[in-house]
Amino acid sequence: MREMQMKRVPHRPLTVPAAAALFAAAFGLISPANAQTFSSSYTSTAPKDCRTIGKPENGSTKQVCPGKSGLVVLISEDDLRQTVSVGADRAAASREPAAEAGFAPFNSTANTVEWRAVDGKPFAIIQRWLIADNDAPDKTGSPTSKPMLAVTRLPPGPVCHVAYIDGQANRNANELARQAADEFARDFKCGKDEVKVIGEKGTAVSLVKR
Repeated sequence: MREMQMKRVPHRPLTVPAAAALFAAAFGLISPANAQTFSSSYTSTAPKDCRTIGKPENGSTKQVCPGKSGLVVLISEDDLRQTVSVGADRAAASREPAAEAGFAPFNSTANTVEWRAVDGKPFAIIQRWLIADNDAPDKTGSPTSKPMLAVTRLPPGPVCHVAYIDGQANRNANELARQAADEFARDFKCGKDEVKVIGEKGTAVSLVKR
């Protein structure tokens, strides 16, 4: 009887990504059920989208703006300086550490809040600030504004600043802010951990960290 001859299949070595995936699967390092999905969504803090609390007095104003997942954003301004806090309502937001986290130079915030979420649940916000630089006046003698991104952690737990990213010194400031939020915000201990400076330290961060 003639023996059947099996066709030999040439051996092809695994590529590095394929080998890594095979190794991870064999040792249980890949767990789709436990994978987390990070995402961003946005809300507005423009005056038209917010509610003013009381009457402005001596340049002091408070506005409550709708946020995500039942949270509101409290924007307080006094003497051309703002603070931003978040809570279940205005009263809760006003009690958070972020409500007292002001900067010495004149400052203001942009009208867009980025909400970082994992599996649809927000855990941090990112907001752009403009910090006045008195040492660099414009042609009219007014201080120029330097951009900075601030990352703020959200409940559960206190609401406070987690990280600052200089918007002028870092071309990828938005990406750095999201990375900082994803890596540090949820485990950040308000009042114990120092606010982190991420990326290159430019003028804006130097002004607020004096």
